[in-house]
Amino acid sequence: MNRMLMSLGTATLIAISIASASAKDKQSETFLKKAIEGNYAEVSMGELAQQNGQSDAVKSYGRMLSTDHAAANQKALDAAQGLGMNSPSGPNAKQKADHDKMSKMSGTGFDKMFATHMVADHQKDVAEYKKASKSKDAAGEYASGQIDALQKHLDTAKSLKSGN
Repeated sequence: MNRMLMSLGTATLIAISIASASAKDKQSETFLKKAIEGNYAEVSMGELAQQNGQSDAVKSYGRMLSTDHAAANQKALDAAQGLGMNSPSGPNAKQKADHDKMSKMSGTGFDKMFATHMVADHQKDVAEYKKASKSKDAAGEYASGQIDALQKHLDTAKSLKSGN
């Protein structure tokens, strides 16, 4: 009887640890999916800033976004592949809608809305990446490696916003 209870207890512990590991994998996959979509969105927003922006600062920031997020996306796609997950191939619907809305603007109106959007977006990203960086897997490594760049993007966006 005791042996059967111990076996049952061991089986329960194994099941719990597998469920816990699978929940962590799911969190990492969810984070990477959002990160990849976000990187695609930032690359296209950066290109838009270079086309529709009025100030040299906004255009320069757009170049930085496109370059940094294209490189980050390659790392995120590699991490996703390491976890054996299917990766998104572009931004999500909300990100596309934000892009479409801003693509109809230009000049100082664009610069102002773009800077405001980038501050809000990068504040959220920095928080999400810091949380994800605690994972001890490919997603956590990727997140850890991107925090400094995201913080730089946030700081630059804040200076754009105060400059307008």
